[in-house]
Amino acid sequence: MKFDEIDDALEIVTDKSKPIEIENIKSVKYEKDDLDRDYEYTRGNLYSLIEKGQEAIDGIMEISQESGSARAYEVTGQIIKSVADATDKLLDLQKKIKDIKEPKDKGPSTVNNALFVGSTAELQKLLKKGKLDD
Repeated sequence: MKFDEIDDALEIVTDKSKPIEIENIKSVKYEKDDLDRDYEYTRGNLYSLIEKGQEAIDGIMEISQESGSARAYEVTGQIIKSVADATDKLLDLQKKIKDIKEPKDKGPSTVNNALFVGSTAELQKLLKKGKLDD
C-alpha cells in the first residue's frame, strides 16, 4: 500500500484486513467546581456593583435636587443606566449558566456508521449481487 514505507519507518504494525475504527470524540465538559466558583464570583461582583450604584444614585439625586444643575441630572441618568446594565448582566449570567449546564441540542443518542473498505468495482459487484438475490 501507499503508506507501508511510513509504517516501517515509524515501526507501526497495522492489520490491513480490518477497517480502521474511529473513536468517538467526547465533547469538552466543564468542571462543575470551576463553573460554580466562577458563577458565584461573578454574581457576587454584580450584586456589589448594583448595591454601590444604588447608593450612588441616592447621593447624586440629593445633589441634583439641591443644586438644580443640568450636569448633576446628566450624571444621575448615567449612573441609573449603569445600574440597569449591571442588572441586565446579572440576568444574562443566569441564562448563560443555564445554557451551559443544560445544553439544548443533545443530538442523536446512537449513531451507526457503516464503513466499506475496498474499491468501487468491488462495491458495485456487491451491490449487484444483493439486487440479484432479492
